[in-house]
Amino acid sequence: MMQRFEHRVALVTGAGSGIGRASAERIAAEGGKVFCVDLNEEALTATVGAIVAAGGTAAAHACNIGDEASVNACVSACIDTYGSLYALVNMAGILRFDDTAELVTSDWQKIIDVNLTGTMYLCRAALPHLVEAKGSIVNAASTAALAGLPCGVAYSASKGGVLAMTRSIAVEYAKRGVRANCVCPGDIGTGMTDGIQFPKTMDFELMPRIMSLTGVKGPEVVASLIAMLASEDGIHITGEDIRVDGGTLA
Repeated sequence: MMQRFEHRVALVTGAGSGIGRASAERIAAEGGKVFCVDLNEEALTATVGAIVAAGGTAAAHACNIGDEASVNACVSACIDTYGSLYALVNMAGILRFDDTAELVTSDWQKIIDVNLTGTMYLCRAALPHLVEAKGSIVNAASTAALAGLPCGVAYSASKGGVLAMTRSIAVEYAKRGVRANCVCPGDIGTGMTDGIQFPKTMDFELMPRIMSLTGVKGPEVVASLIAMLASEDGIHITGEDIRVDGGTLA
């Protein structure tokens, strides 16, 4: 496998499962030192164990990305552990479905706090180090940022915000050597929807338009794109949103 991250450090959130874990494993397989971040300590330990067992280098750090102090401590711990930061991969997030007319304000706020504000906290804390390393940011947007998701108003708003924020960072930091991009996954089998409660008013006839044309794929298909964008192979790509959705929005 290519060694695009040799001698480089990546901080990956949501590393306990799904796209975050797949990204951490992919970057480690390509020689990177991965600082794995998640709220679920048991899952985080499993990810780090798998990376180390495969011959990679990784460290675990439990963090609530919706908490500013926790995020600042997380980035500081990464620098204390590895001395630098080349790539920030923000994959942590939460998903819920609600009838918009019945959406509880606290549920809206939780999604915004984690998906959008938490991503901002990490970008803000990491940017000084990324400028020094001439590194990159890859944020998790979604096809929900690009097209309507029934009963997904909070999630869609958070991911649309991530996309707009990422473009702004890309422009602001381009001359300082930092790139920022979004991946927009569609129908990816990550387990994120396991246990999801759908509102009684949910019209499932609206759902096929968000299903891929080529079948459900695993998180590794997104991780491969993330690795490219975070590495020097993506040196001339910034401010971009790239769908990984099997033709959903084609």
